[in-house]
Amino acid sequence: MAELRELATSAGADVVGEFIQSREKPDPATLIGRGKLQEIAGAAASAQADLIIFDHDLSPSQQRNVEDELNVRVIDRTQLILDIFARHARTREGQLQVELAQLEYLLPRLTGRGIEMSQIAATAAGARGPIGTRGPGETQLETDRRKIFRRIRHIQQQVENVRRTRAQQRQRREAVPVATVALVGYTNAGKSTLFNALTRAGVLESPRLFATLDPTIRAVQLPSRRKVLLSDTVGFIRNLPHTLVTSFRATLEEVQKASLLLEVSDVTSPIVAEQDAQVEKVLRELEAQGKPRLRVLNKIDLLPAARRDALQDDARTVHASALKGIGISALLERIDEMLQQDALSRVRLRVPQREGKALAMLEGSARVFSREYCDGFVDLDAQVPESVLRKVRSFVRD
Repeated sequence: MAELRELATSAGADVVGEFIQSREKPDPATLIGRGKLQEIAGAAASAQADLIIFDHDLSPSQQRNVEDELNVRVIDRTQLILDIFARHARTREGQLQVELAQLEYLLPRLTGRGIEMSQIAATAAGARGPIGTRGPGETQLETDRRKIFRRIRHIQQQVENVRRTRAQQRQRREAVPVATVALVGYTNAGKSTLFNALTRAGVLESPRLFATLDPTIRAVQLPSRRKVLLSDTVGFIRNLPHTLVTSFRATLEEVQKASLLLEVSDVTSPIVAEQDAQVEKVLRELEAQGKPRLRVLNKIDLLPAARRDALQDDARTVHASALKGIGISALLERIDEMLQQDALSRVRLRVPQREGKALAMLEGSARVFSREYCDGFVDLDAQVPESVLRKVRSFVRD
């Protein structure tokens, strides 16, 4: 219920009441029982509520039946999440992917919903409409199904173009030995704050769910002086609508292709184990569950001092506070240790002082532990990436 309340708040709602019903099996017509429907109807009328949100997917007929009984607009969890995605998509790519998910969700619900379609059209035209009505424009939501199918195919083609462009960009990146590290985790675990702490990118940080939809990639220099590309991704959530996973596949391919996943968890969450299980479920759906992974337990600054002092990192876990900058250095060191691309070698080099280009490259791209000047040479003890070592191999001392 706390998560549903947070989702509703992220969509701009004021929550005035909550109801829970336990049943052996859902009612095929209305999901919940007749008595509970009457109880909700009375409470909604008393509070002058204009929207009922179900933390459960409703079939088109269930949604219509419940609305008829309550005489109040009804949406389900999927429609609520789609609405939040629509509010937060900023780039053309994100907007296309959200629109595709919305159309695929709305298609079986068009029959008998002319009023709602008009509301959606008005919202898209600039009106400030109610939650769950933020969606594609008027022409996309005409009740002529052939036009909607045509629009879906058109968007799918555009998303495929995005996917091809992203694949080409990835191929260019893979042509040079730069690894990609992807941030994954439950929504509101602090991924964007961590992304900013590592890259100083200035990405939007917000306590609202799904503040990040549009992928961002920035370069990060590790302690070894190697550079990696860090990718911020959309947050996962319990029962993430399948249409969204499918629609955002072009974006989530960054997760599939990453060399290392940073799985960010909110250490203060009372249900962190359940949230991590949901992240694992989505990673399986993306066929990325076997990727090398480093777990980042974030927000340790919010823990009591005694508990915080007792925390210890291990080979696969780093404790951090992205907001306060705690543990960031240790995290970068651990990323450096785990990445296999452009492997590091500890070598001793003797470089003539006249080789200014080679010396500058070593200063900028290698970790120099010691440096001595002797008879026109510079003796270096350094940790050097393979890509740099190939260029200075003639200076390596036996």
